[in-house]
Amino acid sequence: MKNSQVSTAVIRRLPRYYRYLTDLSIAGVLKISSKALADKMGVTASQIRQDLNCFGGFGQQGYGYNVELLRQEIGAILGVDKNYNAVLIGVGNLGHAIANHVKFEKRGIKLVGIFDIDEKLMGQEIKGIKVKHISELDEFCKEYQPKIAVLTLAKAETEKMMKQLCDLGVIGFWNFANMELKAPSDDITVVNVHLGDSLMTLCYDIKDKI
Repeated sequence: MKNSQVSTAVIRRLPRYYRYLTDLSIAGVLKISSKALADKMGVTASQIRQDLNCFGGFGQQGYGYNVELLRQEIGAILGVDKNYNAVLIGVGNLGHAIANHVKFEKRGIKLVGIFDIDEKLMGQEIKGIKVKHISELDEFCKEYQPKIAVLTLAKAETEKMMKQLCDLGVIGFWNFANMELKAPSDDITVVNVHLGDSLMTLCYDIKDKI
């Protein structure tokens, strides 16, 4: 389902389509036109049609889109049907919040392990998963073979941890450290999340409204 000719901008919009279609499916909506979907999302119908045509198009003229079928197709494109095993490293306030509140399973990810170096946290359960000491990471990864790691570590520890996890077969990193983590090779994917950036974008958007 992956198409190397599809622009990054289109790929970045797919999760939003998936989220809206999931809500529509839960609400019992069976079909929807590109215009009706565009109105809900605040985009243009032309944009939706162009984006979906990158993958062959899924609508029928005069009928629109089958909501659940389109949701499943976009989910397959995004890989949410793969059920990747993931580990989370770092159980500070942010790591704890991510483990507790991000619905990994709805996004094709199964959080199987949570690790930290703080002895006081050992055995504590977060969403039914016991926190393990980082010294157990190697053996755990050999058994569960996670492909994704969520990193909520201090800046000084993050690159070293990524290297260790790469050696253990992890190929995708969701990085919340206060640094721009770079993939060591084309086989590795890193998504750097900078929460402060979105806050500054908000400040920019409101500065002329005050």
